[in-house]
Amino acid sequence: MLRWMGSASLATLTSGLAPGMAGAAKESPVYRDPRAPVDLRVRDLMARMTLDEKVAQLITLSTTKRQVMDDALRFDAARADTAYPNGIGQIARPSDRGGAATAANTAAAVTGRWRAPADTIAFVNAAQRWATTRTRLGIPILFHEEALHGFMAPEATSFPQAIALAGSFDRDLVRRVNAVIAREVRAHGTVLALSPVVDIARDPRWGRIEETFGEDPYLCGEMGVASVIGLQGEGKTLAPDKVFATLKHMTGHGQPESGENVAPAPIAERELRENFFPPFRAVVARTGIGAVMPSYNEIDGVPSHANRWLLNDVLRGEWGFDGAIVSDYAAIGELASLHHIAADKAEAARLALAAGVDSDLPDGEAYRSLADQVRGGRVAIEAVDAACLRMLTLKMRSGMFEQAIVDPQAAARMTGNAEARALALEAARRSIALLVNDGVLPLTPGAQKRVAVIGPNAAVARLGGYSSIPKATVSLLEGVRARLKGKAEVVHAQGVFITQSEDRSANEVLLADPARNRDLIAEAVTVANTADVILLAVGDTEQTSREGYAKTHLGDRTSLDLLGEQNALFAAMKATGKPVIVVAINGRPPSWPSVTAQANAVLECWYVGQEGGTAIAEALFGDINPGAKLPVTVARSTGQLPVFYDAKPSARRGYLFDTTAPLFPFGFGLSYTKFEIGAPRLSSAKIGIAGTVTVSVDIANVGARAGDEVVQLYVRDQVSSVARPILELKGFERVTLAPGERRTVQFTLGPDAFRFFDITMREVVEPGLFDISVGADSTRLKTVILEIA
Repeated sequence: MLRWMGSASLATLTSGLAPGMAGAAKESPVYRDPRAPVDLRVRDLMARMTLDEKVAQLITLSTTKRQVMDDALRFDAARADTAYPNGIGQIARPSDRGGAATAANTAAAVTGRWRAPADTIAFVNAAQRWATTRTRLGIPILFHEEALHGFMAPEATSFPQAIALAGSFDRDLVRRVNAVIAREVRAHGTVLALSPVVDIARDPRWGRIEETFGEDPYLCGEMGVASVIGLQGEGKTLAPDKVFATLKHMTGHGQPESGENVAPAPIAERELRENFFPPFRAVVARTGIGAVMPSYNEIDGVPSHANRWLLNDVLRGEWGFDGAIVSDYAAIGELASLHHIAADKAEAARLALAAGVDSDLPDGEAYRSLADQVRGGRVAIEAVDAACLRMLTLKMRSGMFEQAIVDPQAAARMTGNAEARALALEAARRSIALLVNDGVLPLTPGAQKRVAVIGPNAAVARLGGYSSIPKATVSLLEGVRARLKGKAEVVHAQGVFITQSEDRSANEVLLADPARNRDLIAEAVTVANTADVILLAVGDTEQTSREGYAKTHLGDRTSLDLLGEQNALFAAMKATGKPVIVVAINGRPPSWPSVTAQANAVLECWYVGQEGGTAIAEALFGDINPGAKLPVTVARSTGQLPVFYDAKPSARRGYLFDTTAPLFPFGFGLSYTKFEIGAPRLSSAKIGIAGTVTVSVDIANVGARAGDEVVQLYVRDQVSSVARPILELKGFERVTLAPGERRTVQFTLGPDAFRFFDITMREVVEPGLFDISVGADSTRLKTVILEIA
C-alpha cells in the first residue's frame, strides 16, 4: 500500500536546517523513525522547525478551508503552497465543505453542506499528500470531526443521542457504540473526534442538555470512560480503527446562569471539585485521553480558556494530563469579543496560550498573531514550543506519520453497514424508558384493528443535534406500519407542526402558525375517532432544543413544557375517549405535567437514533421490554430549578402552593415485569478509612416477562465536617432476568466512594457512619449502615 511518508526528497528534508544538521539528516531523521520513542521523535522534529512552522501547528482551518480549495471545493495544492507555506496544523471537519458556524460567523451558510464520503476522502488524501511532500518537513495535517453520537457526516451511522445512551446505564453498550463511531471516522482519514461531553447537566432550560450524560457526576464519569475507551482504545497510541477523543467542556457548562448557553457558571471551588470535576478526573485517570476542550463560560470571573488554575494547576498538575488542550470554536477570540478580558485577538491569544490552550479552533484567528508576537517580545518562544510539542505528540501518537492513503472503497464497506445498523438498533432498544403505564402497554399486535399514529414527531426520524444524514432512518410511523403489516390498519395525522421550518441550521426559529395547527388538530381528531388506540408522538425538534452558539442562533428556553399547540393536541386526543400512549421524542427532559398526569402510558425515547422507529414499535408491542432509566431529575416547572437528586440537606424545604417533588426522580423507569430488590448486605459492617467493602444485593424477576432492571447503589455520609449531599450514586448494574430468575449483584466500594473535600479543601475520608442504599431509582431504596473508623 502506498505511504505518504518516505517519498520526500533529501533536499525537502534538509533545506533550512541549522548549520551542521544537513549532514546528520542525510540518513532518515529520527522523527521519521516509527521505532523511536515518541518524545525523541517530537524533539528531533522541533529542533528542525522555524518559529512560523511551529505556530502553523497551532492553527486550524474551517471556513478558511476556502483558501486551499479550488472552485469545485477540492483541495488545491498550489493554493495551499501560497496560503500556508509553513504547513497546516489542523483542518476542521473535512466532511463539511463550507466550515463551521460560530458566534462570529452566523451569516454564512455553512452547516449541512456535506461532501459525499468519497469526496471527503479525496480531500483528505490530497491535503495529506501536499503536507507530506510539498512542505519542508512533511508534517501531516491533523483532521478533526464531530462524533457526539455518530460520525457527523453523510451515510455514517446515527446512534441515540448522548442523554439517551446515558439512560441505558450500560457501559459496555456505550463502549461498543463509540468503537463503531471511531471506525467510521478513522475510515475517512480523521484521527481526532470532538467527543464525549461529560459536563453534568443541572438546568434543562439549557439547549445542550441532550448532548450530556445527565446530572450525576458518577454516571457521567462512567459513560465518559466507556466512550473514550470505545473511541481510542486503551493507552495513548491509536490502533488503525481508533481515533483520539476530546473531553468536553471543562467546565461548569451544564449549570449556566439563567440556563443560557455560555453564560457564567457561578460555582464555588468545592462545588467544582465535588460535582463538576469528577467526570473529567475519572476519564483522565482511567484512560489515555488525547485532548481536552475548555468550556466557553466563565467561573468566578475567569473564562475557562484563560483559566491557568483550571487548565494548568488542576488538569495538568493535579491530574497529570499530558495530552493536548484544544479550544472550543472561536472561544479564544471571545476572550476579547464576549468576555472583554482582552483588548483584541492578539491579547486573547496571549491569555489562552499562557493558560495552556495548545490549538486555536476552528480557524486559528487569534493564534495567527503568535509568530509576530514572539518576534515583538510579547510572547515567549517557550510557550509556543510547549503547545507545539503537545500537538506534534498527538500526531505522533496517532500514527499519522506512517498512515496509509485512505481507501474510499474500504470506508464505504464499513460505514453505515449492517453490523453498525444492528448496533444502532440495539442501542435504541436499550435507551427507551417507560415512565407511565396504566396497564395499556404492551399492546398486542392485531388486538386493535386500527392504530392511529399522530403527532409532529410521528413521521420524521429526529436524530438530535450534531447529526448528519445516515444511509437509512426509520420513523415511528414506519416502524409501526412494519410491525403491524397484515395485522392492523395504521392511520396517520400530523396533529400539529412545532416550528415553521425543519432546517436545524437555520438561525431564526419560528413556531408554527396556531390557526393552522387548530385545523390540523381537528383533522387528527377525525382520524383518531376511527382508531382503537392512539400513539401520540410529541416533544422537540432539532430547532427547539439545540446549542445556542450566538445571539442570532439561540437554543435555550424559559419554558420546559411542550411548545406550540402540542398540549392542545394531547387534550383533543384524550377527549376522544381512546387510550392515548405518548411517545416522547425530545432532547430536553419531559417536564410535561398535564400530559404525564393524564396519558395512559408515556414512553421516553429521547432522540433514539436512525433505527428509532423500529425500536419504539418493538417496545410498544412487547417485542422488547423497556429497561432504561432517567439520567436526570425531571422538574415539574421552571420554578423548581435547579432540581437534582444529590441535593444538600438544607434544600427542598418546601413551597407555598406547590411541591418540591419532581415530576420523575433520577434513575426512574418502569418495566412490563416486576422486580424485587432485597436489602443490601455488607462484607463487613466496619472498615478503615483506606478499606474496601463489598455490597451484595439480591434481585428477582417476580413477573411474567423477561426484562431489565438497573440496580443502583447510593451512599450518604450521616455526619460530616462540611455539608454533604443526601445521596450520591456510587454504583449501578443493568441486569437482565427471565421470569422467576434471581441473581446476586455485588459492588465494591473503596475510598473513592467516601472521599470529599473537607473544610480546608483537603480530599479526605472521615470516620463515621454511612448509609449504603440500593434500589431501582433514587427514591425507592433499602439501606444498611457502614461504619468507617
